[in-house]
Amino acid sequence: MNMAMPSWFDIIGLSPDSQEDEVGIKQAAENVKALIDQEVKNGIPSNRIILGGFSQGGALSLYTALTTQQKLAGVVALSCWLPLRASFPQGPISGVNKEIAVLQCHGDCDPLVPLMFGSLTVEKLKSMINPANITFRTYSGMMHSSCIEVIFLIYSLLAGYG
Repeated sequence: MNMAMPSWFDIIGLSPDSQEDEVGIKQAAENVKALIDQEVKNGIPSNRIILGGFSQGGALSLYTALTTQQKLAGVVALSCWLPLRASFPQGPISGVNKEIAVLQCHGDCDPLVPLMFGSLTVEKLKSMINPANITFRTYSGMMHSSCIEVIFLIYSLLAGYG
């Protein structure tokens, strides 16, 4: 939105029908895929890697997980949305991550990325991957931030991957 700040890609607008920085999103996803490749070369199996992020980072984590050829363990997506969602199929994806576990958390008072974005994202995800593997939690009164309950939830889920 023409503001200088560190980011994964440019945010042109914050409405469901806003134009998106397709080139920037795809380049950022390639950067994350290169990081995954490096971790695999370092001996970490890709199916033990969880992508996660907040806001743009969560959005990029979802997009990367759904477009990579590496089988991943899961995604933690906080206060975010699925970028380029119209580019995905209407039905189930055929990629290696069609059974991926997704934890998506969103505050119901988020003024920057409204809860509607999270709701649209979870509905799209349920049509693309196994709905039984999707956990969507909303937090009353939470704005564009996190809270201790979210941190404890992530910790409890990740404890099984240790």
